[in-house]
Amino acid sequence: MTEKQQDQNATETKVSSKRFLTVGSLLRPQDLLNYKTKIEHRDDITYPFYDEFEGYKETEDKAVAQVVEDQVERNFPEITDGEFSKSLWHLDFLWGLSGVRRFIADHGYFFRDKDEESKFETRKDIGIDIEDHLHGHHHPFIEHYERLEELAPEGAHLKQCIPSPSHIFGELSWSPNIGGKVYATTEEFKTDLITAYEEFLTDYAKAGGKVIQFDDCLWELFADDNPNSPFTGGSDNYADKVNLAQEFIDLNNTVIAYAHDLGLKVYTHNCRGNYSSRNMGGGSYEKIAPLFLEKQNYDRFYLEWDDERAGSLKALEAFKNKPDTEVVLGFLSSKTNTLEDEDHILSQLEKAATHLSKDKLYLSHQCGFASCDGGNELTIEQQWAKIEQGQEIAYKFWGE
Repeated sequence: MTEKQQDQNATETKVSSKRFLTVGSLLRPQDLLNYKTKIEHRDDITYPFYDEFEGYKETEDKAVAQVVEDQVERNFPEITDGEFSKSLWHLDFLWGLSGVRRFIADHGYFFRDKDEESKFETRKDIGIDIEDHLHGHHHPFIEHYERLEELAPEGAHLKQCIPSPSHIFGELSWSPNIGGKVYATTEEFKTDLITAYEEFLTDYAKAGGKVIQFDDCLWELFADDNPNSPFTGGSDNYADKVNLAQEFIDLNNTVIAYAHDLGLKVYTHNCRGNYSSRNMGGGSYEKIAPLFLEKQNYDRFYLEWDDERAGSLKALEAFKNKPDTEVVLGFLSSKTNTLEDEDHILSQLEKAATHLSKDKLYLSHQCGFASCDGGNELTIEQQWAKIEQGQEIAYKFWGE
C-alpha cells in the first residue's frame, strides 16, 4: 500500500457528523498570508486588490481549492471558501460595495488582551469613507461564490458569510460618515444600506446561492452585564445604546424577509470578538434573549457559549416558540490550541437539550478560526485536530 493510499484510508475512517458545523473561516496558508500582510499596510489600492499584486489571485485560487478539498474529505455538512478571500470578517464586504473608500485609520479596533486588563489594538486598515451612494450590484463576493460552487462537489451545501446589515449600520452610523458629503442622516444611510444588501442578495441568488450567513458583533451592546465597548475596549453606556436595539432588529428583519422572498436561507453568527485569540467583550444571552434571539427571523443562529460570559443556557428557551429555527451551540473554542474536555462538552449538550429540542441543536466552535486573515494562535494542524474532535463529540451525542 502506498503512503497516499494509507493517508486516504486514514481520512475515510475518521468520524464525521452532520451535527457538527463550522462558523466559516479557517486558517490561511503562509503563501496567501504573505499577500494579506502587504494589503494590510497599503491604502493606495482598490478592493479586491488582485490587480495590485502579481500572483495574488492565483495564490488565493489555489488555497481556496485546497481548503474546499480539505472540507470535502472530512465530510463537512456545509462548505465555505474558508473566507480565504477576506482580510477582515466584515470590512471586505463593505469594501466591495460601490461608494466606499478604504483607508488606514489612526488606530485599529480595541480588544481585551489576555491579561483581561490592558487593551489589544488590531490592524489599522479599518477606515471607511463613504464617497457616494451605496450600491451592491457587481460585488466581488459573487465571483467568490461562483468559484466555490465550481470547486465543490455537485449538490454540496454551500454558504457565504457577510456582515449583518445592523452591524454595518451600527458601526458606520456612529462614524463621521453621517452628516457628511453623502448622508445627512442615519435614516438616509439606512435606506441605501438596505438597497445595497438587496441588490447583492439578488445577484447572489441569481448566481445559485442558497444560504447566506449574516455575522454580527454588536448584540452585546444591549446587554447590561457587558462591561466592554466594542469600539473603545473600555466601559460602555448601556442606557445610551438600548434604544437602538429594535432599530437593529427591524433593519435585519427587513433584509431577511427580502432574502426569504428570493428563496434563500438566512443564518446568523453572534460573536464577542475574535482576533489573535482575544475577545472584545462580554454580555450574556439571557440579557438580550427577548430581543435578538426571539425577535430576529433567522433560520439558524450560531451562538458563542465557550465560556462564562455567555451566561446560562436558559436563554435557549427564547427559541421555544420558533419551531423551525435551528441553534448551533458554540461550546468549543477556536481561540485555543488544545483539545476540549470531551465530558464537559457532552454535559453541556445534555443541559442544552433540556431547554430546546435536541433535533434543533448543532455543535460548533464559538467562532471561525480566522475571522481576520492572521487567524487565532494555533497551527493549521491543531485546527483540524480540534475540528475532528468536534465531529467525534457530535457523533457521540446525536449518533449521526
